[in-house]
Amino acid sequence: MIPSQMLKGILQGSVLSLLGEKETYGYEIVQALTACGFGHISEGTVYPLLLRLEKSGLVAARFRESELGPRRKYYTLTEQGREALIAFRASFQEMTAAVMQLPGFREEEEGE
Repeated sequence: MIPSQMLKGILQGSVLSLLGEKETYGYEIVQALTACGFGHISEGTVYPLLLRLEKSGLVAARFRESELGPRRKYYTLTEQGREALIAFRASFQEMTAAVMQLPGFREEEEGE
């Protein structure tokens, strides 16, 4: 299980990454995060995040009719969102590389 403080730091970038693949709606994002191994993330966590992303101009939203019930709000990245995703990926890779240099995380130590 990913600790909540660690999750807070990467959830926004993870949602941007999912939206970078395709237009989707909140519940589908929750399901995708769960499938990727994030554990149980509630819709009550994802929907406020999507609203903040929309207000900050990183995502755009529109309602679409659904065959399975009420219409759904679909989200997609804006150009500003794509730039934020690129920056997140670079920062995450830099952080991961730094952590992997710490004792106990170095790849060469795993086989020893």
